[in-house]
Amino acid sequence: MTAPIFVDTNVLVYAVDAGAGVKHTAARDWMTVLWERQTGRISVQVLQEFYVTVTRKLRPGMSPTEAQRDVRALMPWAPIEINSQILERAWFIESRYGLSWWDALIVASAQTLGCRTLLTEDLQHGQQFDELTVVNPFKVAPPV
Repeated sequence: MTAPIFVDTNVLVYAVDAGAGVKHTAARDWMTVLWERQTGRISVQVLQEFYVTVTRKLRPGMSPTEAQRDVRALMPWAPIEINSQILERAWFIESRYGLSWWDALIVASAQTLGCRTLLTEDLQHGQQFDELTVVNPFKVAPPV
């Protein structure tokens, strides 16, 4: 798998949540492979959601300084910003597939980045959005 892989917020959160058991392990395994192959992709939306989740919802949570460090560490993945093209695509996806607005933005961002895989537990494993396929990283191990 050398094509870029879009990583949703939940994978990033589980990767830092040592209390998440097998999901923590699976998320860390995926992140290791993505870093080694330099194929991880994200959006600014994902970074925002990650920051809020780990500083306000996760128990025990991260300090803002720790969360900022983790967000900065993901900058080599060149997070895409939401622009008018992504908005238009997300509105189409929301309407066509009945997704929530936030999930439609994730799918649109992944498609705009040319990703063929979207790692998330929030959508149905195997679901297709044109050339983009949803992979639940807690059902499928990363490629070796």
